[in-house]
Amino acid sequence: MKRVVSVSIGSSKRDHRVELELLGEQFVIERRGTDGDLERAARMIRELDGKVDAIGLGGMDLYISAGGRRYVMRDAQRLVRCASTTPVVDGSGLKNSLERWVVRYLEEEGIVRFSGTKVLMMAAVDRFGMAEELVARGAQTTFGDLIFALGVPVPIRSLVALDRLARVLAPIITQLPFKWLYPTGDKQEVTVSKFSRYFREAAIIAGDFHFIRRYLPDDLRGKGIITNTVTQRDVALLKERGAAFLVTTTPNLGGRSFGTNVMEAALVAVSGKRPEALSAADYLDLMAQLEFRPWIARFDPVASGAAPVTGN
Repeated sequence: MKRVVSVSIGSSKRDHRVELELLGEQFVIERRGTDGDLERAARMIRELDGKVDAIGLGGMDLYISAGGRRYVMRDAQRLVRCASTTPVVDGSGLKNSLERWVVRYLEEEGIVRFSGTKVLMMAAVDRFGMAEELVARGAQTTFGDLIFALGVPVPIRSLVALDRLARVLAPIITQLPFKWLYPTGDKQEVTVSKFSRYFREAAIIAGDFHFIRRYLPDDLRGKGIITNTVTQRDVALLKERGAAFLVTTTPNLGGRSFGTNVMEAALVAVSGKRPEALSAADYLDLMAQLEFRPWIARFDPVASGAAPVTGN
């Protein structure tokens, strides 16, 4: 039996474990939160090293990207170096391949219409593949990197502008403590009533769910959500606030969607290869073999700028 563990600096309240079969092999896939404690995460990775088939780095990114450049986050790099044998992945391989494909899939299958639709993407540098594909599909996209990561209420309206900002700010930002930039631990359970006007302007909210939940407005009527990791409680919250539909880029496994870091770790374990030996095409091929599809749920049949359907 193969085992994959995601070590997350997020809340331990979101921990989950599932057993399933992937390409004829039995797997145990689990997520363990450390409530924002980096030292605890480092110890856990050291303890798991050599004992599991792959480790996911959850709740933080090893890389941020913009304009063809990739920048390494210092805190995440320190955690990755705690493992000398077992591969550690942060989900960036899947974000750049799977999430591009999901945007194409949603439009080509008639599930969501992006052309001319106003989309608020919480942050683009942590899922640049999705950002590029949204723009390529004609979405009127606002990138909230400055707003939601740095608290600066300045929307970014183009990938060119994002690239210019990244060249200046990324070398500085990547050296900062990660908890300054992203909700970790108990902060993932707290909603801040700020920046609601950017949600009101959009028909679709896309990107990291912890950012979405952190700044979630009371009224989501008619809006679609395209995101990653959600629990059953998160789904209930979105439905309660009037969201029209929800799409998670990773499939529903055992009642919830896991993060891209978990899914990438599972694909690495299935392949039997080191992550550096896997290309974007390899990841998509493995996803096709496993028949993984985005999880799609419709809450309200009327959605502004989109045509959602219910699926699994």
